[in-house]
Amino acid sequence: MDLNAFIDGGARGNPGPAAIGIHICDEDGNPLFEEGTFIGHATNNEAEYKALIRLLEVAASDPVIHSFEGGTLRIHCDSNLVVQQVLGNWKIKEPRLKELYDEVQQKKPVTGMKLRIKHVPREENKDADRLVNEALDREALKGHTIGGN
Repeated sequence: MDLNAFIDGGARGNPGPAAIGIHICDEDGNPLFEEGTFIGHATNNEAEYKALIRLLEVAASDPVIHSFEGGTLRIHCDSNLVVQQVLGNWKIKEPRLKELYDEVQQKKPVTGMKLRIKHVPREENKDADRLVNEALDREALKGHTIGGN
């Protein structure tokens, strides 16, 4: 059985306070894993890469997700830059993104799954986007990172 993963990363201010969102579901759309995490200060592109890295970590370690080993993990990402760079279609000019790309390459084999990544419009990535914004909003409520003193 295949899994569908929707990932997103975002920063308020770019760079600024940033978060990632991951939503994984089975072929029937049943949610299996969701996570929205504040990651500190980053650019939008760094956050998108960090969402992909976290997804690969989850695929390798979460018992439910890892039980699909041997299947295909279809990754949906609304960052065309990340998708095209990971596919090898675009060069990586920024050194920080190259480091994150290298980390993605190191983590891919550990998942034990066939990985397919594709760019999707933002409208098709609502669950991951929601998780990013919830994580940023939770951090803002703490009052010391986003809009705080």
